[in-house]
Amino acid sequence: MITRLVKLTIAKDKIPDFESIFVANKEQIAQFPGCVSVKVLRDVNTPNIFFTYSIWESEEAINNYRKSELFGSIWPNAKKTFCDKPEAWSLVD
Repeated sequence: MITRLVKLTIAKDKIPDFESIFVANKEQIAQFPGCVSVKVLRDVNTPNIFFTYSIWESEEAINNYRKSELFGSIWPNAKKTFCDKPEAWSLVD
């Protein structure tokens, strides 16, 4: 299993847009082959910093998602809400 953390810094005026995008797509991401779970977390001290926290069966599953039509439909809209470059980590136990 791989835990994928993606740090997203959202423009303060775009936070509702980002949250709507995540809520609208969470179930589809969670049902993507190889995805075990997905959620979004928000930094306590910097409320415009979010982390997507997802668990995947393999790195191949993550890459398949990143190449998918689903990702291609979500990412461009989410990207419009960012005010800094995303950072990502893939972690194993």
